[in-house]
Order: sequence, then C-alpha cells, then structure tokens
Amino acid sequence: MCVADFLDVGVVADPAGWIITNPPFNLAAAFAHKALEHCGDGGVALLVRIAFLESVKRYRELFLHRPPTHIFQFTERVPMLKGRLDRKASSATAYTWLVWRAGELGLKPPAFHWIAPCQKRLERERDYG
Repeated sequence: MCVADFLDVGVVADPAGWIITNPPFNLAAAFAHKALEHCGDGGVALLVRIAFLESVKRYRELFLHRPPTHIFQFTERVPMLKGRLDRKASSATAYTWLVWRAGELGLKPPAFHWIAPCQKRLERERDYG
C-alpha cells in the first residue's frame, strides 16, 4: 500500500483497476480529472455531496465533455463524521456516487439510480464498539 497525495504529479494509480474515493469537496473536480486520466480498464467512482453536480464551471470543465456514466443517489441522508462513527449523528447533507465506467464513457447519457434505504440493514452493533 502506498500513502501519498493523489494530486501530486508523480502519483499515478494502477492503470488496471478502479479509482474509488471520497475526495475533499474543494478538490473533487481535480480528483475526477486525474482519476479519469489514470483509471485504465476499470473506472472512477466518487462519493460527493449532491451539490457537486451544481456549478457552471464544473459543467463546462468536466460534465460537458466527460459526464459520469452512472449517478447513484442515496435516498437516506448519510451522516459522515471525520474520524468517528456516531449512532446518533444526523445530516442535512445529501450524497451521491458519480461513476465513470471506462467501457461506457461517452456512449449514452448518464444512468440515474436510487440507492434504496439500507443503513439500518447494513449497520452492526460492533460498528459502534
């Protein structure tokens, strides 16, 4: 395993697979650009706030020319806390997965999918221990 700043010029991902990340919001567009350059046969998956889809600049510089192949929208609000998990946490922030599958790029408009409620089904008591 290599620990490095993904955006450093010398850092290149394994071109055979997927790049899956939850980038810092203010760097997500840069992550998307670099990941799309280096994803190889797999693709790119970014977990971002839904607000990432809003922006004339991102539209012009990213989505217009390289729209995601799939958008997976959470139906539940996903509480995310830096460095910890809290059973009582809540969030007013909506998140979505943007996916670019290498073999599907540019072939058709993005496919939109709902992620059905699943938090209660997937969490375990040991997650909080």
